[in-house]
Amino acid sequence: MSTAARWAAFGCVLAPVVLVVYGASAGGVMWVAPVLAAVTGICRLLLRRAERGAAGDVPR
Repeated sequence: MSTAARWAAFGCVLAPVVLVVYGASAGGVMWVAPVLAAVTGICRLLLRRAERGAAGDVPR
């Protein structure tokens, strides 16, 4: 697992905990971790696609 993936997982766990500590209801925070995980996954896919595209654009 890459360092970026570990930090993403940590953030997906930490964000709801912080929200509850600072007064948000636990029921209202239940959507935060899945949404952050989905956004993280989409960003990771887009970054991979961009890296592959950039690698293919290099003149030889």
